Amino acid sequence: MHILRGGRVADVDGTREADVGIEDGEIVAVGDLGDGDSETDVSGQVVAPGLIDAHVHVSMDGRPDVSTAVAESDYTAGYRTAANLEAAVEAGVTTVRDLGARDTLALDAAESVADGTLRGPRILAAGQAVIMTGGHGHWTGREADGPHEVRKAAREQLKRGADVVKCMATGGVLTEGAVTGAPELTETELAALVDAAAPTNTPTAAHAHGEVGIKNATRAGITSIEHGTFMDAEAAELMAEKGTYWVPTASALAGIVDHGVEAGIPESAVAKAEDAADRFVEAWEHALDAGVTIAMGTDAGTPFNFFGNIPEELERMVEYGLSPEDALEAATVNGAALLGLDDVGKVAEGYQADLVVLDDDPNADATAWQEPDAVFTAGDRVA
Repeated sequence: MHILRGGRVADVDGTREADVGIEDGEIVAVGDLGDGDSETDVSGQVVAPGLIDAHVHVSMDGRPDVSTAVAESDYTAGYRTAANLEAAVEAGVTTVRDLGARDTLALDAAESVADGTLRGPRILAAGQAVIMTGGHGHWTGREADGPHEVRKAAREQLKRGADVVKCMATGGVLTEGAVTGAPELTETELAALVDAAAPTNTPTAAHAHGEVGIKNATRAGITSIEHGTFMDAEAAELMAEKGTYWVPTASALAGIVDHGVEAGIPESAVAKAEDAADRFVEAWEHALDAGVTIAMGTDAGTPFNFFGNIPEELERMVEYGLSPEDALEAATVNGAALLGLDDVGKVAEGYQADLVVLDDDPNADATAWQEPDAVFTAGDRVA
Protein backbone atom coordinates (compact mmCIF):
# COMPACT_ATOMS: atom_id res chain seq x y z
CA MET A 1 0.00 0.00 0.00
CA HIS A 2 1.20 3.49 -0.91
CA ILE A 3 0.26 6.20 1.57
CA LEU A 4 -0.30 9.91 1.00
CA ARG A 5 0.82 10.92 4.48
CA GLY A 6 0.29 13.91 6.72
CA GLY A 7 -2.19 16.06 4.84
CA ARG A 8 -5.88 16.82 4.82
CA VAL A 9 -8.60 15.29 2.65
CA ALA A 10 -11.21 17.47 0.92
CA ASP A 11 -14.28 16.20 -0.90
CA VAL A 12 -18.05 16.55 -0.76
CA ASP A 13 -18.00 15.27 2.82
CA GLY A 14 -15.88 18.22 3.93
CA THR A 15 -12.24 18.81 4.79
CA ARG A 16 -10.52 16.78 7.49
CA GLU A 17 -7.10 15.52 8.52
CA ALA A 18 -6.41 12.06 7.11
CA ASP A 19 -3.87 9.86 5.37
CA VAL A 20 -4.90 8.13 2.14
CA GLY A 21 -3.92 4.55 1.36
CA ILE A 22 -3.74 3.42 -2.27
CA GLU A 23 -3.37 -0.11 -3.62
CA ASP A 24 -4.01 -1.59 -7.07
CA GLY A 25 -5.45 1.69 -8.33
CA GLU A 26 -8.00 1.98 -5.55
CA ILE A 27 -8.33 3.91 -2.31
CA VAL A 28 -8.19 1.21 0.35
CA ALA A 29 -8.04 3.30 3.52
CA VAL A 30 -8.59 6.89 4.70
CA GLY A 31 -7.67 7.98 8.21
CA ASP A 32 -4.78 7.70 10.65
CA LEU A 33 -2.83 4.95 8.90
CA GLY A 34 0.11 2.84 10.01
CA ASP A 35 3.04 1.80 7.87
CA GLY A 36 2.78 1.23 4.15
CA ASP A 37 5.07 -0.11 1.45
CA SER A 38 5.83 3.45 0.29
CA GLU A 39 4.81 6.99 1.12
CA THR A 40 4.40 10.45 -0.33
CA ASP A 41 4.63 13.30 2.16
CA VAL A 42 1.71 15.70 1.66
CA SER A 43 2.12 17.59 4.94
CA GLY A 44 0.42 20.98 4.79
CA GLN A 45 -1.39 20.02 1.59
CA VAL A 46 -4.84 18.77 0.64
CA VAL A 47 -5.78 15.55 -1.17
CA ALA A 48 -8.94 15.96 -3.29
CA PRO A 49 -10.71 13.98 -6.01
CA GLY A 50 -9.60 14.53 -9.58
CA LEU A 51 -11.91 16.82 -11.51
CA ILE A 52 -14.66 15.56 -13.81
CA ASP A 53 -15.40 17.68 -16.89
CA ALA A 54 -18.76 16.60 -18.26
CA HIS A 55 -18.49 18.52 -21.54
CA VAL A 56 -15.38 18.62 -23.72
CA HIS A 57 -14.43 18.13 -27.37
CA VAL A 58 -11.16 16.23 -27.30
CA SER A 59 -10.05 17.04 -30.85
CA MET A 60 -10.70 20.79 -30.71
CA ASP A 61 -7.77 22.94 -29.66
CA GLY A 62 -9.13 26.35 -28.65
CA ARG A 63 -8.40 28.02 -31.99
CA PRO A 64 -10.31 31.24 -32.76
CA ASP A 65 -12.30 29.77 -35.66
CA VAL A 66 -13.22 26.14 -34.99
CA SER A 67 -14.55 25.64 -38.52
CA THR A 68 -10.99 25.71 -39.89
CA ALA A 69 -10.35 22.31 -38.32
CA VAL A 70 -12.77 20.65 -40.74
CA ALA A 71 -10.19 20.53 -43.52
CA GLU A 72 -7.54 18.90 -41.35
CA SER A 73 -6.81 15.20 -41.68
CA ASP A 74 -7.89 12.56 -39.19
CA TYR A 75 -4.23 12.11 -38.31
CA THR A 76 -3.86 15.77 -37.34
CA ALA A 77 -7.05 15.57 -35.29
CA GLY A 78 -5.62 12.55 -33.50
CA TYR A 79 -2.40 14.37 -32.62
CA ARG A 80 -4.39 17.31 -31.27
CA THR A 81 -6.48 14.93 -29.21
CA ALA A 82 -3.40 13.40 -27.61
CA ALA A 83 -2.03 16.84 -26.71
CA ASN A 84 -5.36 17.94 -25.24
CA LEU A 85 -5.66 14.83 -23.09
CA GLU A 86 -2.16 15.28 -21.71
CA ALA A 87 -2.87 18.92 -20.88
CA ALA A 88 -6.12 17.99 -19.12
CA VAL A 89 -4.65 15.32 -16.87
CA GLU A 90 -1.69 17.52 -15.95
CA ALA A 91 -4.25 20.13 -14.84
CA GLY A 92 -5.87 17.63 -12.48
CA VAL A 93 -8.74 16.48 -14.68
CA THR A 94 -9.07 12.71 -14.35
CA THR A 95 -12.38 12.11 -16.18
CA VAL A 96 -13.91 13.84 -19.21
CA ARG A 97 -17.05 13.33 -21.26
CA ASP A 98 -16.61 14.08 -24.97
CA LEU A 99 -19.84 15.37 -26.50
CA GLY A 100 -19.09 15.28 -30.18
CA ALA A 101 -16.17 14.48 -32.44
CA ARG A 102 -15.64 13.34 -36.00
CA ASP A 103 -16.53 9.69 -36.63
CA THR A 104 -15.09 7.43 -33.88
CA LEU A 105 -12.18 9.66 -32.85
CA ALA A 106 -13.26 10.23 -29.21
CA LEU A 107 -14.37 6.62 -28.80
CA ASP A 108 -11.00 5.43 -30.07
CA ALA A 109 -9.22 7.88 -27.77
CA ALA A 110 -11.13 6.44 -24.81
CA GLU A 111 -9.82 2.97 -25.64
CA SER A 112 -6.29 4.30 -26.08
CA VAL A 113 -6.31 5.91 -22.64
CA ALA A 114 -7.80 2.80 -21.07
CA ASP A 115 -5.13 0.51 -22.51
CA GLY A 116 -2.26 2.89 -21.69
CA THR A 117 -1.44 3.99 -25.23
CA LEU A 118 -2.31 7.60 -24.43
CA ARG A 119 -1.73 9.53 -21.21
CA GLY A 120 -4.86 11.33 -20.18
CA PRO A 121 -8.10 11.31 -18.20
CA ARG A 122 -10.70 8.58 -18.40
CA ILE A 123 -12.96 9.35 -21.40
CA LEU A 124 -16.66 8.70 -21.81
CA ALA A 125 -17.69 9.60 -25.33
CA ALA A 126 -20.76 10.25 -27.44
CA GLY A 127 -19.31 9.56 -30.87
CA GLN A 128 -21.03 11.95 -33.28
CA ALA A 129 -23.70 14.38 -32.11
CA VAL A 130 -27.10 13.90 -33.73
CA ILE A 131 -28.26 17.11 -35.46
CA MET A 132 -30.82 18.29 -38.00
CA THR A 133 -29.59 18.68 -41.55
CA GLY A 134 -27.50 21.85 -41.67
CA GLY A 135 -27.88 22.36 -37.94
CA HIS A 136 -25.40 23.50 -35.33
CA GLY A 137 -22.12 21.59 -35.61
CA HIS A 138 -23.11 19.90 -38.86
CA TRP A 139 -19.47 19.62 -39.98
CA THR A 140 -18.79 16.76 -37.54
CA GLY A 141 -22.29 15.65 -36.55
CA ARG A 142 -24.61 12.93 -37.81
CA GLU A 143 -27.39 14.75 -39.65
CA ALA A 144 -30.88 13.31 -39.22
CA ASP A 145 -34.44 14.54 -39.79
CA GLY A 146 -37.63 13.11 -38.36
CA PRO A 147 -37.99 10.67 -35.47
CA HIS A 148 -37.12 7.57 -37.50
CA GLU A 149 -33.84 9.01 -38.79
CA VAL A 150 -32.95 10.39 -35.37
CA ARG A 151 -33.60 7.01 -33.76
CA LYS A 152 -31.37 5.32 -36.34
CA ALA A 153 -28.63 7.92 -35.88
CA ALA A 154 -28.69 7.39 -32.13
CA ARG A 155 -28.54 3.62 -32.58
CA GLU A 156 -25.50 4.03 -34.82
CA GLN A 157 -23.65 5.79 -32.00
CA LEU A 158 -24.68 3.07 -29.56
CA LYS A 159 -23.43 0.40 -31.96
CA ARG A 160 -20.05 2.17 -31.97
CA GLY A 161 -19.96 1.96 -28.18
CA ALA A 162 -21.15 5.43 -27.16
CA ASP A 163 -21.36 6.09 -23.41
CA VAL A 164 -23.84 8.94 -23.95
CA VAL A 165 -25.97 10.04 -26.90
CA LYS A 166 -25.61 13.76 -27.72
CA CYS A 167 -27.94 15.89 -29.81
CA MET A 168 -28.50 19.52 -30.76
CA ALA A 169 -31.84 20.82 -29.51
CA THR A 170 -31.11 24.42 -30.57
CA GLY A 171 -28.78 26.47 -32.69
CA GLY A 172 -25.39 27.52 -31.40
CA VAL A 173 -22.82 30.27 -31.24
CA LEU A 174 -20.08 28.78 -33.41
CA THR A 175 -22.06 27.72 -36.50
CA GLU A 176 -22.44 30.38 -39.18
CA GLY A 177 -26.12 31.02 -39.87
CA ALA A 178 -27.43 29.14 -36.84
CA VAL A 179 -29.69 31.10 -34.49
CA THR A 180 -28.36 30.49 -30.98
CA GLY A 181 -31.62 29.92 -29.13
CA ALA A 182 -33.83 28.69 -31.97
CA PRO A 183 -35.17 25.12 -31.67
CA GLU A 184 -33.61 22.64 -34.11
CA LEU A 185 -34.55 19.04 -33.33
CA THR A 186 -38.23 18.90 -32.34
CA GLU A 187 -39.57 17.47 -29.10
CA THR A 188 -40.77 14.39 -31.03
CA GLU A 189 -37.30 13.89 -32.51
CA LEU A 190 -35.68 14.35 -29.10
CA ALA A 191 -38.04 11.78 -27.61
CA ALA A 192 -37.04 9.32 -30.34
CA LEU A 193 -33.38 9.78 -29.40
CA VAL A 194 -34.16 9.16 -25.72
CA ASP A 195 -36.21 6.11 -26.70
CA ALA A 196 -33.26 4.70 -28.66
CA ALA A 197 -30.92 5.10 -25.70
CA ALA A 198 -33.33 3.73 -23.09
CA PRO A 199 -32.89 -0.06 -23.64
CA THR A 200 -29.20 0.16 -22.74
CA ASN A 201 -29.79 2.74 -20.00
CA THR A 202 -27.49 5.12 -21.86
CA PRO A 203 -27.72 8.75 -20.74
CA THR A 204 -28.47 11.51 -23.22
CA ALA A 205 -27.28 15.10 -23.53
CA ALA A 206 -28.78 18.02 -25.43
CA HIS A 207 -27.01 21.18 -26.53
CA ALA A 208 -29.73 23.72 -25.76
CA HIS A 209 -29.40 27.49 -25.43
CA GLY A 210 -32.98 28.73 -25.87
CA GLU A 211 -35.77 28.22 -23.35
CA VAL A 212 -38.03 26.45 -25.86
CA GLY A 213 -35.33 23.96 -26.76
CA ILE A 214 -34.50 23.42 -23.08
CA LYS A 215 -38.13 22.64 -22.30
CA ASN A 216 -38.48 20.38 -25.35
CA ALA A 217 -35.41 18.40 -24.30
CA THR A 218 -36.44 18.18 -20.66
CA ARG A 219 -39.95 17.00 -21.47
CA ALA A 220 -38.49 14.44 -23.89
CA GLY A 221 -36.48 12.93 -21.04
CA ILE A 222 -32.98 14.13 -21.93
CA THR A 223 -30.55 13.49 -19.05
CA SER A 224 -28.55 16.74 -19.19
CA ILE A 225 -28.97 20.19 -20.69
CA GLU A 226 -25.70 21.57 -22.02
CA HIS A 227 -25.19 25.36 -21.86
CA GLY A 228 -28.79 26.33 -20.99
CA THR A 229 -27.86 29.94 -21.64
CA PHE A 230 -31.34 31.42 -22.03
CA MET A 231 -32.97 29.29 -19.31
CA ASP A 232 -36.05 30.98 -17.87
CA ALA A 233 -37.76 30.29 -14.55
CA GLU A 234 -40.25 27.85 -16.09
CA ALA A 235 -37.46 25.85 -17.75
CA ALA A 236 -35.46 25.76 -14.52
CA GLU A 237 -38.43 24.55 -12.52
CA LEU A 238 -39.17 21.87 -15.11
CA MET A 239 -35.56 20.68 -15.01
CA ALA A 240 -35.60 20.52 -11.21
CA GLU A 241 -38.89 18.60 -11.28
CA LYS A 242 -37.61 16.07 -13.83
CA GLY A 243 -34.16 15.71 -12.22
CA THR A 244 -32.46 16.99 -15.37
CA TYR A 245 -28.82 18.00 -14.93
CA TRP A 246 -27.46 21.35 -16.07
CA VAL A 247 -23.92 21.59 -17.47
CA PRO A 248 -23.41 25.38 -17.79
CA THR A 249 -20.01 25.61 -19.60
CA ALA A 250 -19.23 29.14 -18.44
CA SER A 251 -15.72 28.92 -19.89
CA ALA A 252 -17.08 28.64 -23.43
CA LEU A 253 -18.74 32.04 -23.39
CA ALA A 254 -15.84 33.61 -21.51
CA GLY A 255 -13.31 32.45 -24.11
CA ILE A 256 -15.22 34.19 -26.89
CA VAL A 257 -16.37 37.34 -25.11
CA ASP A 258 -13.01 38.01 -23.46
CA HIS A 259 -11.04 37.78 -26.75
CA GLY A 260 -13.41 38.99 -29.45
CA VAL A 261 -13.01 39.65 -33.13
CA GLU A 262 -9.54 41.10 -32.62
CA ALA A 263 -8.28 37.63 -31.73
CA GLY A 264 -9.63 36.10 -34.94
CA ILE A 265 -12.97 34.79 -33.69
CA PRO A 266 -15.65 35.15 -36.40
CA GLU A 267 -17.72 38.30 -35.97
CA SER A 268 -21.02 36.40 -35.96
CA ALA A 269 -19.83 34.15 -33.13
CA VAL A 270 -18.71 37.12 -31.03
CA ALA A 271 -22.03 38.91 -31.50
CA LYS A 272 -24.00 35.83 -30.50
CA ALA A 273 -21.74 35.14 -27.51
CA GLU A 274 -22.04 38.68 -26.22
CA ASP A 275 -25.83 38.46 -26.38
CA ALA A 276 -25.76 35.06 -24.68
CA ALA A 277 -23.46 36.28 -21.91
CA ASP A 278 -26.02 38.90 -20.88
CA ARG A 279 -28.76 36.25 -20.63
CA PHE A 280 -26.51 33.73 -18.90
CA VAL A 281 -26.53 35.66 -15.61
CA GLU A 282 -30.31 35.30 -15.42
CA ALA A 283 -30.08 31.58 -16.26
CA TRP A 284 -27.92 31.05 -13.18
CA GLU A 285 -30.38 32.94 -11.01
CA HIS A 286 -33.27 30.77 -12.23
CA ALA A 287 -31.31 27.53 -11.84
CA LEU A 288 -30.18 28.31 -8.31
CA ASP A 289 -33.65 29.45 -7.25
CA ALA A 290 -35.20 26.23 -8.61
CA GLY A 291 -32.51 23.92 -7.19
CA VAL A 292 -31.37 22.47 -10.53
CA THR A 293 -28.57 19.91 -10.13
CA ILE A 294 -25.35 21.23 -11.68
CA ALA A 295 -22.45 19.23 -13.09
CA MET A 296 -19.27 20.96 -14.19
CA GLY A 297 -18.45 21.17 -17.88
CA THR A 298 -16.35 23.59 -19.89
CA ASP A 299 -16.88 22.89 -23.60
CA ALA A 300 -13.08 22.70 -23.72
CA GLY A 301 -11.72 23.08 -27.24
CA THR A 302 -13.90 26.05 -28.19
CA PRO A 303 -12.17 29.41 -28.83
CA PHE A 304 -9.53 30.21 -26.19
CA ASN A 305 -11.03 27.50 -23.96
CA PHE A 306 -8.01 25.28 -23.45
CA PHE A 307 -7.83 21.88 -21.79
CA GLY A 308 -5.07 23.02 -19.47
CA ASN A 309 -7.38 25.72 -18.11
CA ILE A 310 -10.33 23.48 -17.22
CA PRO A 311 -9.98 24.09 -13.44
CA GLU A 312 -10.83 27.77 -13.99
CA GLU A 313 -14.45 26.69 -14.52
CA LEU A 314 -14.87 26.22 -10.76
CA GLU A 315 -13.88 29.82 -10.10
CA ARG A 316 -16.35 30.97 -12.77
CA MET A 317 -19.16 28.92 -11.20
CA VAL A 318 -18.49 30.62 -7.88
CA GLU A 319 -18.66 34.02 -9.58
CA TYR A 320 -22.13 33.04 -10.83
CA GLY A 321 -23.36 32.16 -7.33
CA LEU A 322 -22.12 28.76 -6.20
CA SER A 323 -20.11 28.38 -3.02
CA PRO A 324 -16.69 26.72 -3.32
CA GLU A 325 -18.22 23.62 -1.69
CA ASP A 326 -21.02 23.57 -4.27
CA ALA A 327 -18.50 23.98 -7.09
CA LEU A 328 -16.52 21.03 -5.74
CA GLU A 329 -19.71 18.97 -5.64
CA ALA A 330 -20.54 19.91 -9.23
CA ALA A 331 -17.05 18.95 -10.42
CA THR A 332 -16.85 15.64 -8.55
CA VAL A 333 -19.84 13.63 -7.30
CA ASN A 334 -22.45 15.37 -9.48
CA GLY A 335 -20.33 14.80 -12.55
CA ALA A 336 -19.78 11.19 -11.55
CA ALA A 337 -23.51 10.61 -11.09
CA LEU A 338 -24.30 12.18 -14.46
CA LEU A 339 -21.72 9.97 -16.15
CA GLY A 340 -22.96 6.87 -14.36
CA LEU A 341 -19.77 6.33 -12.38
CA ASP A 342 -20.23 5.16 -8.80
CA ASP A 343 -16.58 4.81 -7.78
CA VAL A 344 -15.05 8.18 -8.65
CA GLY A 345 -15.45 11.68 -7.23
CA LYS A 346 -14.67 11.11 -3.55
CA VAL A 347 -11.66 10.39 -1.37
CA ALA A 348 -13.15 7.32 0.25
CA GLU A 349 -12.46 3.61 0.62
CA GLY A 350 -13.49 1.66 -2.46
CA TYR A 351 -13.17 4.61 -4.83
CA GLN A 352 -10.74 4.86 -7.73
CA ALA A 353 -7.50 6.57 -6.74
CA ASP A 354 -8.04 9.51 -9.09
CA LEU A 355 -6.60 12.24 -6.90
CA VAL A 356 -4.99 15.66 -6.90
CA VAL A 357 -2.71 17.17 -4.28
CA LEU A 358 -3.41 20.88 -3.75
CA ASP A 359 -1.77 23.58 -1.67
CA ASP A 360 -5.08 25.06 -0.47
CA ASP A 361 -8.49 23.77 0.57
CA PRO A 362 -10.87 23.64 -2.44
CA ASN A 363 -13.86 23.62 -0.09
CA ALA A 364 -12.84 27.15 0.93
CA ASP A 365 -11.22 28.48 -2.26
CA ALA A 366 -12.31 27.51 -5.78
CA THR A 367 -8.98 28.71 -7.21
CA ALA A 368 -7.16 25.98 -5.25
CA TRP A 369 -7.70 23.57 -8.15
CA GLN A 370 -5.73 25.66 -10.63
CA GLU A 371 -2.18 24.60 -9.73
CA PRO A 372 -2.14 20.97 -8.52
CA ASP A 373 1.13 19.82 -6.99
CA ALA A 374 0.51 16.20 -8.03
CA VAL A 375 -2.07 14.23 -10.02
CA PHE A 376 -2.83 10.51 -9.68
CA THR A 377 -4.98 8.40 -12.02
CA ALA A 378 -5.85 4.92 -10.78
CA GLY A 379 -3.09 5.33 -8.19
CA ASP A 380 -0.32 6.15 -10.65
CA ARG A 381 1.28 9.55 -10.42
CA VAL A 382 0.96 11.17 -13.86
CA ALA A 383 1.87 14.77 -13.05
